[in-house]
Amino acid sequence: MSEGKDILMMSREEVQRYQIVRKVLDKIINQQEAAEYLRRSDRQVRRIVRRVRAEGESGVIHKLRGKAGYRRISLKVRARIIGLYRQQYEGFGPLLASEKLQERDGVKVNDETLRLWLMQEGLWQVTRQRKPKKRSWRARKEHLGEMVQMDGSHHDWLEGRGPWLVLMGYIDDATSRFYGKFYEYEGTKPAMGSLKEYINRCGIPKSIYLDKHSTYKNNQKYQYTNWPFRDKEELTQFGRACKQLGIELIYANSPQAKGRVERVFKTHQDRLVKELRLAQAKTCEEANRVLTGYLPRFNQKFEVSAKERGDLHRPVDERIDIDEILSVQSEHVLRNDRTVLHEKRWFQVLTKTRAERVVVCEYLNGRMAIKHRSQRLEYKTIEGPKIKAVRVRKFRNPRELRYVPPQGSFWRDGFKLKGSLTKN
Repeated sequence: MSEGKDILMMSREEVQRYQIVRKVLDKIINQQEAAEYLRRSDRQVRRIVRRVRAEGESGVIHKLRGKAGYRRISLKVRARIIGLYRQQYEGFGPLLASEKLQERDGVKVNDETLRLWLMQEGLWQVTRQRKPKKRSWRARKEHLGEMVQMDGSHHDWLEGRGPWLVLMGYIDDATSRFYGKFYEYEGTKPAMGSLKEYINRCGIPKSIYLDKHSTYKNNQKYQYTNWPFRDKEELTQFGRACKQLGIELIYANSPQAKGRVERVFKTHQDRLVKELRLAQAKTCEEANRVLTGYLPRFNQKFEVSAKERGDLHRPVDERIDIDEILSVQSEHVLRNDRTVLHEKRWFQVLTKTRAERVVVCEYLNGRMAIKHRSQRLEYKTIEGPKIKAVRVRKFRNPRELRYVPPQGSFWRDGFKLKGSLTKN
């Protein structure tokens, strides 16, 4: 007998089964007791006993071990799937790749099966996750629109095909419903523009949970800390607009506090980047078009139901002008000749008014207005006064600034005479 036939690979369960069957053959226990111990039927135990009596220890090993399953995917289909992954979906995660294979190519494969294939081919590597720090857990809000987490994600969304973009994102805390829009930077106008788009779609939320970015919060320290001399905290343009809309701003002390929006950005940096790659998006406008079709599918897959019924989003009141609220408003002094200096530009107010101070409103669509309270003032752009050039004296060495007596002065000739007398 060859050496290979003497070695049997048996699992712990099979070894235990053989020991019980061996006791049946030695008539220590009967077949019914063996069936109760092995949790098998009497008929199955009789079949195993006959096999062990005829074949020995190998009789307890399943006959299908080492054989290919009847439902396995053929090698031809597997080679096609791996080829499609190399050509179009390289870098995609197994779950996202399986979804795209079914959506774009009509090939259905389980994500775990694809994961094993990719690991065997060296196209996917399992990364170990760090053990998370222990933090206090906060339950989700119970109603839709009760709290919305907001943040901006700076990332190379276009993978070098275009400029770096910022995804201004809003995720509902109760349902994980996400809305976002791409901008070229994170600032006051992108924050107001994205908030306006969110309000037009969903309504005015009760509160917004966000970080302490200088766009959202004035981080200057108080000059005086003792009451009543403590300075009032000045609101940013975004904070002022939210206050006028009745939105409560909640500032997070750490990124982990608003972890829901941080985690969804990590998901988008995997899934959305691949969608932009497949669409070959190169500009901010093209990226927003891809995002418009991507978000409904994403929300359908990941959105959950709120604990309580009811939507706490408020509709926009027709009596308020949301375009004026969501504008950059700057207060300036109105000079005696009714001129205003704003952003190094001069404006002449044409409307007669006795106002001492006016407000310059810069709207999101690029328009501008000058207002005094509720009155809109007419104006025109003018050239500012010419500034006279100031002659700056060059710096002189302090030694050059010494007083030099003129010719014939006692301080010049007297010292010479005194020197000559001392020498004599």
